[in-house]
Amino acid sequence: MQDAPRHRADSLVPVASLEEFFRDSVDAALAVNHVTVERDTSHYVVRLLTLFARADACYEPGSGNSHRPLALMLADAASAAGAEERCCALQRLGDVALFTAGFFAEALHRRTVGLDYYVNMGGAAYRSLAAGARATKRSRALAEVFAELAAKFLDLVDVLNEVRASAGGLRDDDVLRLYENWLRTGSTRAGRLLREAGVQPVASGVPGYRH
Repeated sequence: MQDAPRHRADSLVPVASLEEFFRDSVDAALAVNHVTVERDTSHYVVRLLTLFARADACYEPGSGNSHRPLALMLADAASAAGAEERCCALQRLGDVALFTAGFFAEALHRRTVGLDYYVNMGGAAYRSLAAGARATKRSRALAEVFAELAAKFLDLVDVLNEVRASAGGLRDDDVLRLYENWLRTGSTRAGRLLREAGVQPVASGVPGYRH
């Protein structure tokens, strides 16, 4: 199967809406990475990308283009006054972790906490939402979506990486970062791209973040 098309700046394809663009991009990235999700889960991811395309939706007000630390989001959920507030805090944590890991994986290598931290925190947040599905009307409606987001979190990080990378091809200086990603998370996409670049990833053991 061929990779998702790489769009150059001088060959832009007009789309009717940003959501349509992300829907097409996500569908192509799912196919390239051989990831299958339910339609509702795919729609959730598309809506998430459409929302977070606005910086003010992803970042905290007055934060200088940064989001609230995931550990503090988790603390917010733990100290929430009620079930609705707790679910909102966990959903925010999962959404921010998925978007950040999917679109800013390279930047995470320069931080104290890396990609694997975001994978673990985001997956756990969605898993908690799925487990507590009876808590609120909203969580009951999205219980199956949250369960699939938790189970396939790393796969979906790969998918979002593919969406982001569709603007350009793999550069030579990306290989080391890809290898580091593969070592830390076991990312299927990172392994595939390494092999396509002529590098066979080998390790004595890779952390088992898949479920």
